[in-house]
Amino acid sequence: MNIVAQLCAGLAALTLIVVFPLEAFLIDRPWVQRFLQIEPEGIRNVHLWSFCLGARNALAGVGTLIGLLMVNVGDARTGTVVVVVGCIYMLVASLFMAAADGLGYWLPRGGSIKGTIGSSILPAAALVALAV
Repeated sequence: MNIVAQLCAGLAALTLIVVFPLEAFLIDRPWVQRFLQIEPEGIRNVHLWSFCLGARNALAGVGTLIGLLMVNVGDARTGTVVVVVGCIYMLVASLFMAAADGLGYWLPRGGSIKGTIGSSILPAAALVALAV
């Protein structure tokens, strides 16, 4: 696995891990709501889902980092598969965020654009770097 793919996958994984506490524990803070571009109304009603989503994302990030470790110090073929699965998860989850916005589930509408772009670039770049 080339260095570009590894760097993109690693940064994407770290991003998911860093955002986890914001989604899981700090979602009720105004600065987190501004950062995630979500409206404060009804936060108590969605905290369960934000906690679960944050945990799933953190697990995907940790799994991707484990795959990168495997690539570099273990079985490179198996590690590559783990990294690819992690990147596909990250990319598809990002695209679902855009789909939710398009369906009107994101308030304010259009609020997911920055997050969708930001969370899809690195895993997409990792997958492209792996393919070439």
